[in-house]
Amino acid sequence: MCDTCGCNVTPGNEHLISAGGKLEKTEGGREAITVLHDLLTENDHTAQHNREHFNAHGVIAINLMSSPGAGKTALLEATIKALGDEFQLAVIEGDLETENDAERIRSHGVTAIQITTGSACHLDAYMVHDALHQLDLSNVDIVFIENVGNLVCPASFDLGQHSNVVLLSVPEGDDKPAKYPVMFRTADMVMLSKADLLPVLDDFSPQRAEQHLRNLASPAALIHTSAKTGDGLEIWLQWLREAVMEHHCALQASPHAQTHHHHHEHS
Repeated sequence: MCDTCGCNVTPGNEHLISAGGKLEKTEGGREAITVLHDLLTENDHTAQHNREHFNAHGVIAINLMSSPGAGKTALLEATIKALGDEFQLAVIEGDLETENDAERIRSHGVTAIQITTGSACHLDAYMVHDALHQLDLSNVDIVFIENVGNLVCPASFDLGQHSNVVLLSVPEGDDKPAKYPVMFRTADMVMLSKADLLPVLDDFSPQRAEQHLRNLASPAALIHTSAKTGDGLEIWLQWLREAVMEHHCALQASPHAQTHHHHHEHS
């Protein structure tokens, strides 16, 4: 949890504890951890507001999380190429610095809103809320939120998304679900990325990786993909198509439907 390293305080929510902020003063000398807990509570309120905003426009939001360099942006580029004529896509990009990834996305003709987090090692609901002020959702079907590369802190922050997708790249090793259980428990889909390297990095066992995932009592699908070769991407694309369809059905059934963690399995 971010309570231990203090990174609950981000550029998006620091106004709450600054002079005149809602959480500036504590009651009866409460410990700082109570303030951090309150920050998470306030974050969840804003996340709910974000989700309602997505729902009002019929948009499904997918939170992509992974270690740095696991292939999130490459996956998005391959997805845009495959689905660009089928769905209207938009991307919210989170990085500590630079607009490099957002520029890669924009080069494919897709709107990308860059959030630079500075020292914060995750996105929070406030940052996404600010990005939504810059994003016209009127004709958008899917918003991908590419979170900051980190297998710890992003897992604790609801952004208003409907599903979490966690990438595990072959070069990282097959033990990551065991080492980072909070992150992998949040996953609705786990993508084994850079699967084209499996013949080279033969100490990575997909079976072990999946067993570690199942040891967390996670029912999330685990699929093998390679953005470089295209292997496995059709399963991912079909998962997205079904997620969009289910989201629209849920919204039609109940305008206030909450579809967070709505889609766990794919045969």
